Amino acid sequence: MSDVASREYELTPGGEPRALDAPSYASVADYVALLKPRVMSLVIFTALVGIVRAPGEVHPLIAFTALLCIAIGAGASGALNMWWDADIDAVMTRTRRRPIPAGHVTPGEALAFGMTLAVGSVLVLGLLVNELSAALLAFTIFFYAVIYTMWLKRWTPQNIVIGGAAGAFPPMVGWAAASGGIGLESVLLFLIIFFWTPPHFWALALYKSDDYARAGVPMLPVVSGTAETRRQILLYTLLLVPLAMSPFFLGMAGLAYGIVSGISGALMLLLAVQVYRRREGAPAELAARRLFGFSILFLFLLFAVLLVEAVAPAWFGL
Repeated sequence: MSDVASREYELTPGGEPRALDAPSYASVADYVALLKPRVMSLVIFTALVGIVRAPGEVHPLIAFTALLCIAIGAGASGALNMWWDADIDAVMTRTRRRPIPAGHVTPGEALAFGMTLAVGSVLVLGLLVNELSAALLAFTIFFYAVIYTMWLKRWTPQNIVIGGAAGAFPPMVGWAAASGGIGLESVLLFLIIFFWTPPHFWALALYKSDDYARAGVPMLPVVSGTAETRRQILLYTLLLVPLAMSPFFLGMAGLAYGIVSGISGALMLLLAVQVYRRREGAPAELAARRLFGFSILFLFLLFAVLLVEAVAPAWFGL
């Protein structure tokens, strides 16, 4: 049997056969895409807040090293997620142009890339910063790549709830890198992101449910229906809003944070109520899109004010 005949082939989205073991012709942009840069930017931002809010002073070089390692670790998680989920990504409209299903990067290359970044980021963080932050980063990568991606995502409609912990760890990793410990404020930052994740992603899932159903992913709207999803979105938002204000009431944040968290929380709740009430047609989809879009702004505003209050406390009378 010839070498050509013995090789296994797959069809690219364009319908062309390609050997599974064939080398790719990936560009730098393809490898950047494997890192999930939009997710990475959120990780960097929230980890930075954890670093600057931690007690004591940290050398700028140590802070930069920690932030770089956290960013690379987040990118490693993204690459490993795309490696495992290539089959799902290929059938979902939202993800089918990602590097692996598009045929730009082979699964083996994505796996090697992700593992190299994962091991490297943890080792450097442990050697140059501290062991606690490295251990937290390693657990975060493991949780996202293994617990969420390989298990929860395809097994339970609560995948986003439990798996959301992975996205909530960066402020704690940053805090540990700067202080060598874990403080109550970093736990609150973790909880804010943790409870923010379900309404954020379920709002997206409401108007992308056909995509998830086609891929066989048991997202809540697919398994339990849109009515239950809307109810869960409202319940989690009701928990999120007072939790988001808790740093102010506990004296961990200033008046500016209290005002911003109160106003943005009220708007977040209003949008969640609209999602709950508008259940059919274009108004229902518009409500879900608005909640999804505003939820990103909501989290950004909370962490932005925390960052500004930390670096310019005199402006706020702290």
